[in-house]
Amino acid sequence: MIYEIREYTTVPGRLPALVKRFNDHTLGYFGKHGMEVVFLSVTELGENSNNELVYVLQFDSYDDMASKWAAFQADAGWREARSASEADGPIVAKISRRVLSTAPFAPAGS
Repeated sequence: MIYEIREYTTVPGRLPALVKRFNDHTLGYFGKHGMEVVFLSVTELGENSNNELVYVLQFDSYDDMASKWAAFQADAGWREARSASEADGPIVAKISRRVLSTAPFAPAGS
């Protein structure tokens, strides 16, 4: 099992547009492509607290992650929704990404 953490820093003032896009489109397309969201939030305190959305996805493997992201990115409906959501200008200024694995640690209680 691996986990991907993604942090989206928005163009100033555009966080509401990103939240709307997630609620109206992104989460549905994630579900369509079998992408499991295990955490989703906006940053309330700290760096980028006015313009950051953070989420974590869970995948079975690196191959699983790569194939699901490829299908998601290639989805014509998603591309259309993303483009329409940016009719008033760009939303995302920067994306940070990390992939984590629990492999070196023993399961709890073992």
